[in-house]
Amino acid sequence: MIPVRCFSCGSVVASKWDEYKQRVSLGEDPSAVMDDLGVVRYCCRRMLLSHVELVDTLAPYQ
Repeated sequence: MIPVRCFSCGSVVASKWDEYKQRVSLGEDPSAVMDDLGVVRYCCRRMLLSHVELVDTLAPYQ
Protein backbone atom coordinates (compact mmCIF):
# COMPACT_ATOMS: atom_id res chain seq x y z
CA MET A 1 0.00 0.00 0.00
CA ILE A 2 1.55 3.24 -1.13
CA PRO A 3 1.01 6.26 1.11
CA VAL A 4 -1.63 8.67 -0.16
CA ARG A 5 0.57 11.75 0.24
CA CYS A 6 4.29 12.49 0.06
CA PHE A 7 5.84 12.44 3.53
CA SER A 8 7.81 15.64 2.88
CA CYS A 9 5.63 18.04 0.90
CA GLY A 10 2.13 16.55 1.21
CA SER A 11 1.50 16.24 -2.52
CA VAL A 12 -0.81 13.39 -3.57
CA VAL A 13 1.22 10.50 -5.03
CA ALA A 14 -1.05 7.48 -4.58
CA SER A 15 -3.18 8.37 -7.60
CA LYS A 16 -0.14 8.08 -9.85
CA TRP A 17 1.09 4.72 -8.54
CA ASP A 18 -0.99 2.35 -10.69
CA GLU A 19 -0.10 4.02 -13.99
CA TYR A 20 3.56 4.37 -12.96
CA LYS A 21 3.80 0.70 -12.00
CA GLN A 22 2.11 -0.46 -15.22
CA ARG A 23 4.23 1.67 -17.54
CA VAL A 24 7.52 0.78 -15.85
CA SER A 25 6.67 -2.93 -16.00
CA LEU A 26 6.18 -2.50 -19.77
CA GLY A 27 9.77 -1.29 -20.04
CA GLU A 28 9.49 2.50 -20.02
CA ASP A 29 12.13 4.60 -18.28
CA PRO A 30 10.98 5.45 -14.72
CA SER A 31 12.27 9.01 -15.02
CA ALA A 32 10.34 9.64 -18.22
CA VAL A 33 7.17 8.14 -16.74
CA MET A 34 7.37 10.40 -13.68
CA ASP A 35 7.97 13.44 -15.88
CA ASP A 36 4.93 12.51 -17.96
CA LEU A 37 2.78 12.03 -14.84
CA GLY A 38 3.83 15.43 -13.49
CA VAL A 39 5.87 14.17 -10.55
CA VAL A 40 8.61 16.81 -10.50
CA ARG A 41 9.67 17.16 -6.86
CA TYR A 42 12.46 14.85 -5.81
CA CYS A 43 10.69 13.99 -2.56
CA CYS A 44 7.63 12.76 -4.49
CA ARG A 45 9.81 10.89 -6.97
CA ARG A 46 11.43 9.15 -4.01
CA MET A 47 8.02 7.97 -2.83
CA LEU A 48 7.39 6.19 -6.15
CA LEU A 49 10.91 4.89 -6.71
CA SER A 50 11.45 3.45 -3.26
CA HIS A 51 8.01 1.89 -2.71
CA VAL A 52 7.95 -1.89 -2.24
CA GLU A 53 4.69 -3.85 -2.34
CA LEU A 54 4.61 -5.92 0.86
CA VAL A 55 0.87 -6.50 1.18
CA ASP A 56 0.89 -9.71 -0.86
CA THR A 57 3.92 -11.01 1.04
CA LEU A 58 2.53 -10.32 4.50
CA ALA A 59 -1.15 -11.16 3.89
CA PRO A 60 -0.84 -14.94 4.54
CA TYR A 61 0.47 -14.26 8.07
CA GLN A 62 -2.59 -12.43 9.36
